Amino acid sequence: MDDSGNPQDIVVPPVEGVSGGGTAYGWTDGGVQVPSPLKGSIDPTEFPTADLVHVWCMPSTANVGPQEMPRNLESVNLLAGRNERESIQIAMRPKVSWGGPGNAGVVQVQCSDLCSTSGDRLVVGQSINMRRVVPILGVPDALAPLDLPVSQISLLPGHLLQETDAIFFLLPSPPHAGASRETTAVWVSIDVPSAQPPGQYEGEIIITAIKADSEVPAHCLGKAEKHQLYRDLQSCLEMLDPIDGKLVDEVVERVKSATASLRSVLLSPLFSEYLSLNGPVDMMEEDAISSLSVRVKINMTVWDFILPVTPSLPAVFGVSCISDTVIEDRFGVEHGTDEWYEALDQHFKWLLQYKISPYFCRWGDSMRVLTYTCPWPADHPKSDEYFSDPRLAAYALPYSRSVSGGNATKDYMQKQIDILRTKSHWKKAYFYLWDEPLNLEQYESLRSIASEIHAYAPDARVLTSYYCGPSDAPLAPTAFEAFVKVPKFLRPHTQIYCTSEWVLGNREDLVKDIVSEIQPENGEEWWTYVCMGPSDPHPNWHLGMRGTQHRAVMWRVWKEGGTGFLYWGANCYEKANVPSAEIRFRRGLPPGDGVLFYPGQVFSSSSQPVASVRLERILSGLQDIEYLRLYSSRYGREEGVALLEKTGLYLGPERYTQEHMPIDAMRGEIYNACRS
Repeated sequence: MDDSGNPQDIVVPPVEGVSGGGTAYGWTDGGVQVPSPLKGSIDPTEFPTADLVHVWCMPSTANVGPQEMPRNLESVNLLAGRNERESIQIAMRPKVSWGGPGNAGVVQVQCSDLCSTSGDRLVVGQSINMRRVVPILGVPDALAPLDLPVSQISLLPGHLLQETDAIFFLLPSPPHAGASRETTAVWVSIDVPSAQPPGQYEGEIIITAIKADSEVPAHCLGKAEKHQLYRDLQSCLEMLDPIDGKLVDEVVERVKSATASLRSVLLSPLFSEYLSLNGPVDMMEEDAISSLSVRVKINMTVWDFILPVTPSLPAVFGVSCISDTVIEDRFGVEHGTDEWYEALDQHFKWLLQYKISPYFCRWGDSMRVLTYTCPWPADHPKSDEYFSDPRLAAYALPYSRSVSGGNATKDYMQKQIDILRTKSHWKKAYFYLWDEPLNLEQYESLRSIASEIHAYAPDARVLTSYYCGPSDAPLAPTAFEAFVKVPKFLRPHTQIYCTSEWVLGNREDLVKDIVSEIQPENGEEWWTYVCMGPSDPHPNWHLGMRGTQHRAVMWRVWKEGGTGFLYWGANCYEKANVPSAEIRFRRGLPPGDGVLFYPGQVFSSSSQPVASVRLERILSGLQDIEYLRLYSSRYGREEGVALLEKTGLYLGPERYTQEHMPIDAMRGEIYNACRS
């Protein structure tokens, strides 16, 4: 094969994707010396995979883009509590080409269970998941599903960059054979169940260069095939198990039925390759290939701290914001139909795994909003199922007058509130009525609606997001002083004051002014949000920001003392009429703003949403808060803040780590301090 192009015989400095930054995770933080590549036609089954492919590991905070350069391969050492997800990335970059047109070669990626010395397991497909990192606008972001436990990945020789609009983009461009070789990353996530026994777990990921026409081993079944095989074998067991005390004739009939069922399983296409074998299976060929593989060792310490099922910090994220027809149009469902309810139900349940409390949204004029977490009325069984879910930290309730054209009457609204107030989950409820009111008229309208709600339920919580006071009401001499005085102006019509981090800038001292206006003794809370701003270098979730910059959003919330967080939208891409349509960011917004996951049909035949790298980092940040709360519960909040600063993790909105090592330092210190 022609392997001309970039010989790469240089020592490469450490770089992290678009914005540079964190690469340290216990691995050497420098490049590797690339030897001269092999020449001529290459049969991957005759060479060690290490001679054909660079393989190395990167932390979850690294932006491993197509131009990421190789590093040395070292073992992965992870620390996780129970009910926690930890992720790493396996990066691969071809040294030579052995594939056909359009790809540098194919590798097989196989993941084993993680096993402890006592025999406990973290099982692939249940606790362990692998996804391929797909660049969006050239930035690694989408996490496309891979088959488990074995998947084949085509390594690319390079992409032909395509000119696109600054906001609109396509997924990904066709490979260009003449371009330099590209780095491909696999995102490996390990979810530790709450009941998982603590201890040391070990496993490995095996990467093998193979021929392009190689088949995935037949024993690596898909989920549906596994489920069917399980049901068939379970049926056989059920036939034979309860035979004690049975009559002989009945036992004979049961054995005959079980034998027939087992025979049908063995004669099924799942085992077709073994039907003609009369002797033992020759495993020499498979063993020979395996001996050429690259093995990435994974060691995980699971300790006995259990992250709470209900997140300590409510993180409420909008779905289908700006227009509630984003889901309806793309998936071809009509509002109010069974298919519409199913689509909303899928998004709700899927987001709960990220410790997010979702709400759906419809916008009216002047930034009035109708927000609701559950599309069913309060007396529907689904309502109690949604609101009682322990993973849900907060839920939004609709109030029809907040959007023009609502058809609910006051009597209906009062009935809904009366039902919910009898439930134990009522303490999770809030009303989000108006987004960023700007003038006295809007503030007064908000106060009027809140008054009606409090007439029904004096203990109801109203959330108001804002970045300024009313422009035509002189609350204070300066704009910021007016911003600080908003709680006094809205009291008692708002209980959750949700302020923009953009307004604060890098002035942490101003947080004290805001907090001093809040009255927690009267049930008031201070939440924050990001929307468009703040921009680099402050923490936010824009595409292309550093991985630690994404994760630092939650570090900032915790250090500033916020008790909740609001994000305006998680799937606010442009509307489309088919599920697989290309994703287009909205004009006028920073790339990635308002888009944290993608429709699954864009990447595969699956209808499951596809998470972004940024969404995974949000989860990690929320988990960090649980660690910090544990530490502070034992040693005090001041000591928790001191730990942030001592480890170099986070000092302020422009002073936080750009590398991953301080994250491990913080978590490790909490582990050592709190494990007894």
